[in-house]
Amino acid sequence: MVSTLLPRRPAARERAAAERPRPARSAVHRLRRAAVGSSGIVVFLLVWQIAPQLGWVDKTFLPPFTQVLHAWWGLAVSGELWADLRASLFRSLTGFVIAVVAAVPAGLLIAWYRTLADAVTPLLTIFLNTAAVALLPVFVLILGIGETSKIAIIAYASFWPVLYNTISGARNVDPLLVRSVRSLGVTGPRLLQKVILPGALPTIFTGIRLAGATSILVLITTELVGAKAGLGYLISNAQYNFQIPQMFAGILTVAAVGLVFYQILITAERRVSHGQVPSR
Repeated sequence: MVSTLLPRRPAARERAAAERPRPARSAVHRLRRAAVGSSGIVVFLLVWQIAPQLGWVDKTFLPPFTQVLHAWWGLAVSGELWADLRASLFRSLTGFVIAVVAAVPAGLLIAWYRTLADAVTPLLTIFLNTAAVALLPVFVLILGIGETSKIAIIAYASFWPVLYNTISGARNVDPLLVRSVRSLGVTGPRLLQKVILPGALPTIFTGIRLAGATSILVLITTELVGAKAGLGYLISNAQYNFQIPQMFAGILTVAAVGLVFYQILITAERRVSHGQVPSR
């Protein structure tokens, strides 16, 4: 009798449903976050537009944003922009993929085998602290001025962030988890594949994102020095011919490519890590 008079607690499913955010409220929250996140960009573009028009800066050297957009559209319609974009994406993505494919296994091996780490760490430290751009003449002398040298130096520069983050991530995997799995008879390559690699994924993806930014940076540098196509060539050629709006259009395209590349890597990180990576 007493139990019938006591208020019944809601079931776990009902409580979860009550705590779940409503779709309308969630949509409003996402829109608010998007508006706040884009406010800085909007303010920057507004200042860029009005500063030359009000005479704060010389229009010759910093044209209004709308004029840059007009120049960008002209490059896009003529097809020149897409040809340069294809050339740059091929070089950047090829070097980036080579770096990731080489650096992740190498990092896992160095982190796992202490003798190997002791043998190669001094040499790796020397290469890490040598700027990739400083080695550009060496790559050109050995591989020529064509595509091979550009891809090679992009791969070289992108290799180090992935390598060192892979080493750090593999060494920071929970040792108790490693010992527990070892006690079940899992060792060697299977242990690296089943335990070390999944545990190190968040840190590895941090290195991959850094490598993505590095590949774009080094790409533009190599194209500024010696290239007949590419976004870096577009920027350099526009500067030499005093086509300032076209130059800024190329710079905006580089920024857009970097942003899209970053978002793709963030999406891949979230999917591959299966919820291990917190939402950004």
